[in-house]
Amino acid sequence: MRKIGWSVLVLVVAAGIGWWAIGPQWRLFLSDPPSDTNVLFWTQSQRDAGFALSDRIPTIDTRPIAANGTARPLPDGPPLALDVDIDAFMAAQNSAAVLILHKGKLRLERYGLHQDRDARWTSFSVAKSVTSTLVGAAIRDGYIGGLDDKVSDYVAGLKGSAYDNVSIRQLLTMTSGVRWLEDYADPQSDVALFRSVEPVAGEASLVTYMKRLPRAHPPGEVFNYSTGETNLVGVLVSEAVGMGVAAYLSQVIWTPYGMEHDGSWVTSSTGEEISGCCIQATARDYARFGQFVLEDGRIGDGSPLRDGWIAEATGLQQPIPDDDGRDYGYQWWILDQGTFAAIGIFGQSIFVDPGRELVTVTHASWQDSRGKAAGQSAGRSAFWDAVQAAIDAE
Repeated sequence: MRKIGWSVLVLVVAAGIGWWAIGPQWRLFLSDPPSDTNVLFWTQSQRDAGFALSDRIPTIDTRPIAANGTARPLPDGPPLALDVDIDAFMAAQNSAAVLILHKGKLRLERYGLHQDRDARWTSFSVAKSVTSTLVGAAIRDGYIGGLDDKVSDYVAGLKGSAYDNVSIRQLLTMTSGVRWLEDYADPQSDVALFRSVEPVAGEASLVTYMKRLPRAHPPGEVFNYSTGETNLVGVLVSEAVGMGVAAYLSQVIWTPYGMEHDGSWVTSSTGEEISGCCIQATARDYARFGQFVLEDGRIGDGSPLRDGWIAEATGLQQPIPDDDGRDYGYQWWILDQGTFAAIGIFGQSIFVDPGRELVTVTHASWQDSRGKAAGQSAGRSAFWDAVQAAIDAE
């Protein structure tokens, strides 16, 4: 199936199923199919449809994140009296979903781009915050000794590379000092190229790419945002626990906490999850994950995470000068008033405000990766502020 050309696939689908029966997202996607799987360079129409289809496109491989349990209820609360035209906001954001939980109750739930409550959407770097949470679980389970352990003690392929003396903590705070270019508009940047490397036999392709990178700074001194760092965190967790991060996530959080639907995680050419990116899940299950973090990682009377992990991971670990007031924790963006967020390009986010017991999820297909050209990133921040103001006014 992976080798079928898009034009042939269109004919097969149209003949075998019927063009209108496949639904609007597939019709849009197959009317303008991408030339490859690098979503950074898809057209707007390809993103609008493809972000919903990432685990169904034949050229993209994924692993399942099994739910296998009773869904945690999300009871309705009274509609939130927002001083925002929600239709105009969603149109400006090119929004696929907006969902607000307050004290565990749904105060707002809206969908666009042919999405609904049962439809999955890709996360991009929201996955980074999920990956870091699994480190807290692996420490509690005794698979990882501590954050000051060396990365190469867990990932043998990194021995002798620039990562030899890098700690797990430095990976989590993106201060390894190893050179990496995260430029979503540059097809020659590391974030665009890492999936195309020819892997060494028996080695994860993510490791093959990362171990070739040179050192730019001493470890622990300079913050440099790197999807590659989180990819290594995922490989490290997988090596430590003896299973892929999708299966481990299912085991320790997804099923026990009560996610409603299976999710999926995009994998590399050698089969390991690309843990810096690309979980597919419903907006409600992303909100449940935010609620899990808001509740200090508690499930029933216990937690699958090391004691104090959530406070540490979502607290200030790495100041970042001149980044719109955002600092960094362990793969979480640290904002003001004690708030924090998991943020992915093109408009994906889980915003958490512990003081107001608030979780806000947004899915979108922005005009550009960072939402700068059309003011979409600023518009989302203003929306978060409006939600907080509405809660405060009650």
